[in-house]
Amino acid sequence: MKRRTFIELAAGTALAAAQPTLAFSQTTKVKVGYLHTLAVDGQMWLADNMGMWKKAGLDMEFVQFQTGLELFQAMSGGSIDVLSTGAVVSNFPAHGQGKVFLINDIEFATAQLWVHPEAGIKTIADLKGKKISTTTGTTAHVFLDRALRANGLKPDDVQIVNQRMQDAVTAFISGAVPAVALWVPFNVAVKKRVPTAKMLVDASAYYPKAAIVDGWAARNDYFDSHKDVLKKIIGVWAEANDYLIKDTDKALEILQKHYYKNVSLPELKDQFKAEKVFTSKEWVKLYSDGTVTGWLQKVSDFFVNFAHIPNAVPASKYFDPSLYLDVVKA
Repeated sequence: MKRRTFIELAAGTALAAAQPTLAFSQTTKVKVGYLHTLAVDGQMWLADNMGMWKKAGLDMEFVQFQTGLELFQAMSGGSIDVLSTGAVVSNFPAHGQGKVFLINDIEFATAQLWVHPEAGIKTIADLKGKKISTTTGTTAHVFLDRALRANGLKPDDVQIVNQRMQDAVTAFISGAVPAVALWVPFNVAVKKRVPTAKMLVDASAYYPKAAIVDGWAARNDYFDSHKDVLKKIIGVWAEANDYLIKDTDKALEILQKHYYKNVSLPELKDQFKAEKVFTSKEWVKLYSDGTVTGWLQKVSDFFVNFAHIPNAVPASKYFDPSLYLDVVKA
């Protein structure tokens, strides 16, 4: 046998032998729903830019939604496997739909209440009997409820107008309503279009007694059968999260350049200042001592009252900190 022929045969044999190994090492496909706001998808996109998902053997298919309500409806219908969202992470799981396994951050000052002072509104008490646009069942609504109650008002004392957030902000800018409860970055449009508008309060006023957290949830059946995949997601998230904290300026430059092109870098930095982040190891304590569970439960209590959820699942049942604690050590 000629030397060249022998080499070709040997190479072919080696390639054939390698095929089972290549097939075995294929990446795992994961369908991920998300909201495109820094507090929800910042770590996710950093990991994407740095190739961390692929390195962990995950083929992430990202699908953007406009609200957390739409996210959970899609997951319940089986079109996505996991999701990353805002306050709604304490809603549907209380119905028994989805298991929470990872927390992104705290919506420290991302939820805000804006008013038209010329409508005679200088304090929250002045909102009595007034219309307030927001998207019910979301972070903004949870915050609004808390702000009203903290100032001696009940939700029935005002007229809450339920709209998609884009429409709620448009209604406020046009003067159709005197107040709006929103989340960043919708405040940017308000400040640009209505220079006289005033922000009465943001969510930071009620921290740490109460906190709205953003987080990840998985479909019930997916959670039960893919814990190994969820642990990989946690591992990648932790690495991206710590990079975001360690080198914030560089991380935000990457995010703005590749994922937030319609937002200026100064505006993106303002958004980051509005959220409260912790290192992956700092989260370990908050997971372990029940702090996160308590935060989730308080928001769930709001949804139980608002949506009249019968036999609500407590946060201690729908939130499983064990996967995170298995991956990230103190």
